[in-house]
Amino acid sequence: MDERKRDSMIAYLRHRMDEFGIKPDDLASALASEQKDARYVSATGDTWTGEGEMPQWLKQAISAGQSIDHFKLSPKAVPRRTNRETVDWRNDPFAGGPLARQESDSR
Repeated sequence: MDERKRDSMIAYLRHRMDEFGIKPDDLASALASEQKDARYVSATGDTWTGEGEMPQWLKQAISAGQSIDHFKLSPKAVPRRTNRETVDWRNDPFAGGPLARQESDSR
């Protein structure tokens, strides 16, 4: 998503939150409580508490042969890192150079 679309979406969400009286703290606490109650999580961050109907993402994974235990959160689950550092390859002196393209002689 480009920066302009992102800014537009943020403005729209802020407008709708104001319209319904939702404060950022309300949203943050709702998201935090949702994560605490989750017993299963997908690689994309979708969660399920284990109550009610099983979500489609989990049904599809199980029907494809994946075990439900694969998605189960451990009691001491490590929080997902959302702000990944990006690598700026423009400053790498070897990127694209002969050393980066050199094949291994250890065959």
